[in-house]
Amino acid sequence: MSTEQETPDNATEATENPAVESETKVSAEAELLEASSPEAAIAQLQKELEQANQKAQENWDKALRVQAEMENLKRRTQKDLDDARKYAVERFAKELITVVDSLELGLQAITGDSPEVQKFREGSELTLKQFEAAFAKANIEQVNPLGQPFNPEHHQAMAMQPSADVAPNSVLTVFQKGYLLNGRLLRPAMVIVAKAPE
Repeated sequence: MSTEQETPDNATEATENPAVESETKVSAEAELLEASSPEAAIAQLQKELEQANQKAQENWDKALRVQAEMENLKRRTQKDLDDARKYAVERFAKELITVVDSLELGLQAITGDSPEVQKFREGSELTLKQFEAAFAKANIEQVNPLGQPFNPEHHQAMAMQPSADVAPNSVLTVFQKGYLLNGRLLRPAMVIVAKAPE
């Protein structure tokens, strides 16, 4: 075979190889820059530099956004975990509140001076104190707003009643005490609110 016949095969191999193609492209660009004026070459390089800087800035902005999003996700997850720990007993506490209400009503209904009634009263009072101690350990606070100004965040007004004895918009009567769990309302206090006499 002659060398003339081998050249086309070598050329085909060179064009099929991507590394050779990119080198050819770079060398063609370099020759074009050398052939053109130095000002045009500088302008072309400055344009490429600006594009590279712009792309780098876009990538930096994306990286910062992703990092901020991850920090926000971490904070939200931590808050959800903290809330889950704080308020895990909420449903159970609501059930216990009704038991405490029943004990208090039972104590109010106890009448008589017989020794059996007194023992029953003492036992109920001790049970109620144990409930109060357990509530204190679980950060459950009782809301008994008698005589305090009406607070719509913690109180539920059942009615308004004219009264000269209490300042207007103050709690006159408490039907049912309210409760807070770690500062969050479990149940509002059911109250009658005083208004100025007509």
